[in-house]
Amino acid sequence: MTTNQQLELGFNGTPTRIFGRRREQRVARAKWWFAKMRETVANAMDWPNEAPSRAEQIWIPGANRSLKA
Repeated sequence: MTTNQQLELGFNGTPTRIFGRRREQRVARAKWWFAKMRETVANAMDWPNEAPSRAEQIWIPGANRSLKA
């Protein structure tokens, strides 16, 4: 079973009721927000890939061990 309604509960355990204009304002703000986020993603620039860094071998003093045969 699927529904298109969202359950909202208040802090005192009673369901909150959003009527008329207030609900329309919330929906309008949500639509505005998601439109801005879609626009931001659509206008995001692609960063150029950097060349892979070269491998570097370093020597750490005191970290050398001698192998015994």
